[in-house]
Amino acid sequence: MKQIIIATKNKGKAKDFEALFNPLGYEVKTLHDVAEEMDIEETGTTFEENALLKATSLANHLQSMVIADDSGLEIDALDGRPGIYSARYAGEEKSDEANIDKALKELEGTKESERTARFVCAIAVASPNKEPFTVRGTCEGFIGTERKGTNGFGYDPIFYVPSEQKMMAELTAEQKGAISHRGNAIKKLSFVLEDIISEG
Repeated sequence: MKQIIIATKNKGKAKDFEALFNPLGYEVKTLHDVAEEMDIEETGTTFEENALLKATSLANHLQSMVIADDSGLEIDALDGRPGIYSARYAGEEKSDEANIDKALKELEGTKESERTARFVCAIAVASPNKEPFTVRGTCEGFIGTERKGTNGFGYDPIFYVPSEQKMMAELTAEQKGAISHRGNAIKKLSFVLEDIISEG
């Protein structure tokens, strides 16, 4: 089985990648598996810039192909916030519950039709001595007024997916993978995956 190093320690993200990559015949390795303690400062101003920072730094350090992603939630009524700060929206300690509470509080009084939002995922692929590149996937929806569902992670319990008529956290891993921002980005990536791997 071919291996891909995913630049994350987030178990939720790793599961998302595994659900999409394992059927393609790839074993997903994370920073836990390669015992990597590098702390890369995400100083970019876009999802793409942050994904590229992580992927290129680790690819050069490990001398191996690395896939990194940066993803988050853009809420239109909040001028695109939390955006690239999604994971630390309520503070540096990265609390999903606190982040959700903050988003819901800021949206209090906002009409349902104006609670439009999207999950965004930028995936960067970097290899030593090669030009890195990125792909972007999105998933459009609305922010609900209360949590529903126990699957997924992050903002999934308050993100309503119109095509499924459910919150993201009410979907199975397979259902989520078929429509999610990360799933859509990985689909774009899969079109060029064989070429990338064969080139090493």
